[in-house]
Amino acid sequence: MLKGILKYAHYLLEETVEKGETVIDATCGNGHDTVFLSRLVGEDGHVLAIDIQEQAIQSTKDKLVENRLKNVSLIHDSHAYIGDYLQPEEEARLGGAIFNLGYLPRSDKKIITESDSTITAVSSILYHLKQHKLVVIVVYHGHEGGEAEKKALLKYVTTLDQKKFNVLKYGFINQRNEPPFILAVQKK
Repeated sequence: MLKGILKYAHYLLEETVEKGETVIDATCGNGHDTVFLSRLVGEDGHVLAIDIQEQAIQSTKDKLVENRLKNVSLIHDSHAYIGDYLQPEEEARLGGAIFNLGYLPRSDKKIITESDSTITAVSSILYHLKQHKLVVIVVYHGHEGGEAEKKALLKYVTTLDQKKFNVLKYGFINQRNEPPFILAVQKK
């Protein structure tokens, strides 16, 4: 059976992330991916969860408390600056990252991810990412500003050196209303 977008994003990370690694939730939103990543890396691992909106940070914090998870650092900032928050010892064990682009569900739809900050974040993460690990980007583009971010991101990932990276695009092409799709970038 074909996996849905979010299930496939998680599947990809389950296949590559190992216990004890550091991983990044570059758009922590309502905390679902942060909780998933926290469990994936285990007690000895670490999750950096970042979001520009205070509402997202609080929602994620609530989910972590509810699930009694303590291996997460919450960062209220733009994901463009994620590289500034990686500790030197974490740079050597960066095992993956996930992005959910667009806007925070059930919030102000005018506050969206934007191509410049997203590409800066992806580039920074790819630089620090361990070999054979993944950055998974769920691209929601059916909102104002989403098409521009989608085009810029597709342009960026198609220019990545094929000797250094594999790039996968996964999505359903017969769905209405501009369905989301995944870009998965694996460092060779």
